Amino acid sequence: PTHHPSPSSPAALIAPLTSAIPTMSTDDRETSNEISTTDKTEEPEIPELSLKDITSGKNERGIPAAKFIEDIDSFSNSFTPSASAELLIGAFSDLFSKYKQYEMNLTQKRLNFQNKIPEIEKSLKLVQFLKQKKEDDDEPAVCTRYNLSDMVYANAELDCSAGIVNLWLGANVMLEYTYDEAIDLLSSKLETAKKEQENIVEDLAFTRDQIITAEVNMSRVYNWDVRVKREKVARETANSVKTK
Repeated sequence: PTHHPSPSSPAALIAPLTSAIPTMSTDDRETSNEISTTDKTEEPEIPELSLKDITSGKNERGIPAAKFIEDIDSFSNSFTPSASAELLIGAFSDLFSKYKQYEMNLTQKRLNFQNKIPEIEKSLKLVQFLKQKKEDDDEPAVCTRYNLSDMVYANAELDCSAGIVNLWLGANVMLEYTYDEAIDLLSSKLETAKKEQENIVEDLAFTRDQIITAEVNMSRVYNWDVRVKREKVARETANSVKTK
């Protein structure tokens, strides 16, 4: 007797599918390849925009200045092919994001210096006070409270006659200095920190100006694109009326 596969077996499921698939001749394959080749359309060429195209110069610390686009139509046509509104908005949007990230970094640096400078000033005043006590022959010692741990203090007496102080330099490093050496070091660090803080404040103001310029450019490019599309629709409507 002939064995017939059950409907649930793989053979019963595959057989109808394979029998239903028609075979393709050589001529059919060539015709199919010609159709697929014909259907392929060339993608439109997209101009390349670099950072130099949308910026103009840098400040003293190397932050690029966003270029203000006065004539958007001329700027768009300066590329080959002409840059679309989407491409221009995308370029300025990317530049805007970089400026915002840089603004965040500068803001954090400014906060760090706002905490660092008072600490240096306090240390400098303390060393100057100890030096003054050393030069005072009547009272060379200083009585103070020493911080053992959080909320735990002990009375201590400092002998200023030795003229030595230990300074934390960071990274768990402490070095011993004379009073004059410590004053020179702290004064130099204070001057450097104040200069860097001034540069950060200037860079922060400059960066915020570039953020505004980038936002204005994106808004103007968008409005220019809307106006160009409306003029195109108006021309097409006028031409269709004339043909009728």
